[in-house]
Amino acid sequence: MVRAKIIYFTAAILLFGLIQSQAAEELDLKEVLPQASSFTAVKKGGEVIYYRAQGQDGQLIGAAFEAKSKSYSEIDTLVGMLKDGTINAIKVLEQNESAGIGSRITEPEFTDRFRNIKDISRVQAITGATVSSQAVIDSVKQKAEEVKALLKE
Repeated sequence: MVRAKIIYFTAAILLFGLIQSQAAEELDLKEVLPQASSFTAVKKGGEVIYYRAQGQDGQLIGAAFEAKSKSYSEIDTLVGMLKDGTINAIKVLEQNESAGIGSRITEPEFTDRFRNIKDISRVQAITGATVSSQAVIDSVKQKAEEVKALLKE
């Protein structure tokens, strides 16, 4: 009886953690593409390649995807892109860059440079945090090109 209760509570805790994780992911997706009413994971080999973003009418609005890069640490950036290739917004999800220097890639002063921009090569790196910010710029540009091609298929 005690063992059954332990198994039940463990399962409940794991399920609660999964639900919280999915809710957080949905909030992040809405943050980079707030126009979307729903997101559908597009997978290849069990791995999420991007999230297809649909409007209220079910029509394609764009895509959200993760762009991963390496600077002094691994940098994981969530990107929202409209179907015409315009970057709507980015959010740095994870990084371990130097505090006050490379970590500036998480600040609006940098992330807002990506708002509603079609030509990513116009995004300027941060002075004093060039390596970190350029890693984000390059990874967003590369992954955006890949996903844009997939949206056309």
